[in-house]
Amino acid sequence: MLIRYKKNHEKIAMGLLSFMPEEKDVKKLQQTIREYEANDDWHLFLWKEEDVIGAIGIRIEDDINAVIQHISVNPSHRNSGIGKKMVNEINQLYGDKYAVCADDKTQPFYNKCSDTDQQNEREN
Repeated sequence: MLIRYKKNHEKIAMGLLSFMPEEKDVKKLQQTIREYEANDDWHLFLWKEEDVIGAIGIRIEDDINAVIQHISVNPSHRNSGIGKKMVNEINQLYGDKYAVCADDKTQPFYNKCSDTDQQNEREN
């Protein structure tokens, strides 16, 4: 289930975001976390099952788009649908008020989630 990021999750969130190639640098990673904490238009969520195993971050642009800018899953839990579940939850949370989309970094994964949904609809 998605839970909202809180300061006491900082180390876990930084660990998960560090799996994204553009967030490898510690200074960049700290800056990203600070932006999520300070900017009202940036929203970070964590995916919790027994443990926190994923993170997804969005930014609201022009009160129109909810742009998915970070998606990360603990490597030992990849290929089990966690990323897709996070994207679906974001669509449910924000889809009524904003157009949910992805940025350049997350677009390939976002498209993959959409392709899977469309394929499942055709099969049913």
